[in-house]
Amino acid sequence: MEPNDGFRELGRQECLRLLATAPVGRVVHTRHALPAVLPVNFRLDDEGAVLLCTSAASELARAVDGAVVAFEADEVDPVARSGWSVVVTGPAAVVSDFDRFRRLVRDGPLSWAPSPREVFIRIAPELVTGRELIGGRSLYGLDPFF
Repeated sequence: MEPNDGFRELGRQECLRLLATAPVGRVVHTRHALPAVLPVNFRLDDEGAVLLCTSAASELARAVDGAVVAFEADEVDPVARSGWSVVVTGPAAVVSDFDRFRRLVRDGPLSWAPSPREVFIRIAPELVTGRELIGGRSLYGLDPFF
């Protein structure tokens, strides 16, 4: 990005703070060698990892376990032409540690589509990036359509 192009790079901690406010995000993974995007509800753990809850039999659980994925969430105000977007990239894994699983059953995200056998997926935050659009302002002044 060019300096003052209307976007502001966000630091890791600011990205995680904003991400924690979003109710829904998108998991980006590979399906049949093509990119696939799936909206999901989520929660962050204390280390900034993204936690998902889904059916153990879901395509999502099978597709992302052991794979590097991206997770994106954002907030946009189309009237003010402002908002932010955060992307977490890292390996995803079904939580297999029994103690961690039990804690997540109590404190983790709840699936919006419950199933008889659920699993938790953890996306490690190896790369956390984000940017914010500031209300139509840029290096070139105010957006003439703002």
